[in-house]
This record gives sequence, C-alpha cells and structure tokens, in this order.
Amino acid sequence: MSELVTGEAVALELRPARLPSRALAVLLDLVVAVAVYVAVTIALVASTSSLDGAAQTALTIASFVLVLVGGPIAVETLSHGRSLGKMACGLRVVRDDGGPIRFRHALVRGLIGVIEILMTFGVIACIASLVSARGRRLGDVFAGTLVVRERVPFSSAGFVPPPPPWLAGRFSGLDLSAVPDDLWLAVRQYLARTGQLDPRVGWAMAERLAADVAARTGAPVPRDVPPPAYLAAVLQERQAREARRAFGGTAAADGAPWSVPGAPGAPAAAVQPPAPFVPPTAPPPPPSPAVRPEVPLDVAPEGRPGTGFVPPA
Repeated sequence: MSELVTGEAVALELRPARLPSRALAVLLDLVVAVAVYVAVTIALVASTSSLDGAAQTALTIASFVLVLVGGPIAVETLSHGRSLGKMACGLRVVRDDGGPIRFRHALVRGLIGVIEILMTFGVIACIASLVSARGRRLGDVFAGTLVVRERVPFSSAGFVPPPPPWLAGRFSGLDLSAVPDDLWLAVRQYLARTGQLDPRVGWAMAERLAADVAARTGAPVPRDVPPPAYLAAVLQERQAREARRAFGGTAAADGAPWSVPGAPGAPAAAVQPPAPFVPPTAPPPPPSPAVRPEVPLDVAPEGRPGTGFVPPA
C-alpha cells in the first residue's frame, strides 16, 4: 500500500502494480500493436508496390512510428491511462498525485518506452521496476506517473475492533455533541487500520486522537485506560447513541427521554411490580330522612346544659 498526498492535502491509498502484472499488460499491448503493425505493413506493401525503395522505406518507418509509438500514446491519452493490456490486468496509469494522466504524460512514457522496452527488449524497464520502491520504470520516473492496481482483493481493513468488555458503559455520561464529524472519521479510520500500523506510530496516533476527543468532551482520558481502548469505547458509545436516536429514542410528555427495551445499547430499565388491585368500598348509605335521632330539647347541640327555654312550635 502506497500513501500519496494530493494537492488538496488528501491522502490516497494506492496499490502500485508490480513487475509480473505490468509485464503481462505490456506483453498484451505489444501483441495487439504488432498485429496491427503487420496488417498495416501488408496493406502498404500491396498498395505501394509501384513506388521506389526509398518511398517504401519511408512509409514503413512512418507506419512503425504511428502504430508502435503513436498508437499506445493515443490509447493511454484517450482512456486516461488504461490500455488494452492494463484493462485486462486491472491496472491504470495515474499521476504522482493520484490524478488522471494527460497527453504530455503519455507522450513522455511512450517516447522513453521505445528505448527501454522496444530497443532493449524490456531489459532496462525490468531492472528499473525491480529497483524502484513502487515498481516504476524510467518512463514513469520522467513523466511523473505511477501504475496502480484498480482491482484489489477484499480485505477486512474496514473492521473496527470492539472495546474491551470492562469498558462497557463507562463513558455513557460523556457529552459527545462537540466532537466534529471529521474527528470521528479519523478515529474510525485509525481503529480500522490499527493492525497495519507500526506499534510506536499507532500508539502516538492514538494518544493524539484521544487528546483531541477528550478536549472536545471536556473530560480527560482516564489514566487506567489505554488510548486505543478509550477511542474504541467512545466510538461505540457514540454509535449506541445514534442507534437509540434512530430506532428507539423518543421523548415522553414531561420531557424525560425514554428508550424501548431491547434497543441496541439501551440501558436496562427498572421494572416496578404492579400494585395490588383493591376494589373500591361502597360509601355508607345516608340516614333516612324519616328517622331522626331523638335529642333532648333541653340539651344544646354542643353538649352544653340547656336553659329550659323551648321555642314555640
């Protein structure tokens, strides 16, 4: 894997093509070019038999230059770096910054390719490709190009390892709203490639990313938690919150959030036992208006002794 940085400071991960695949692509291109050259030569000999030897020699040289030199240059320019052999092998010619090639790149590659491929039968191109760290021949070096692989095998580089079990739910109280999306993307890319990095480089990147995340959340990284485990736990907490918000989160009438039991990452809610059913008691019947308690007339309602005065009926 080769990491290239474009003019916009974007890192591109490209797989440079090695010598076997490049040699096979060049061989296929040469077979097609030689077949076309032989057909053109036969047609010219048949049509120019009445000309003298000098004219026939000039036409032969012109056909050689146009077919074996101009043909590959035109094909790579029009197809943006994909000749017939490269298309069959899944290769493409790109610039050093990862962009598509243009006519000047194809022209330099084609002119130098006449010397290092056609005139030396590919010996110089093979030596240069073996010496180069990215498998480039002299035409690529002078043109500023690189042959990369377009069809790469599937790998598990996008798998993000889960955090340790002892960190489950430890960062559920962090405020993650101030962490920007580009920082989350950087954390995810680091966790997906942590197995491919040098241990010291990976640890330094984890410390820097953990410090950036902690600065956004307002809580420092715990001393007993390694930076890679901290990043994995915080990323899982963020994913759990997004899942609850998308699939199980809503708001109650009083404004308190609640979650559906069984949602991903939802905390277990305390279940209250149902209250026993108590049947309502019937109110006591009111006293009958026909029956009135007999109260002595000489006794006051408050229990004070009466005065003996009886109001007239």
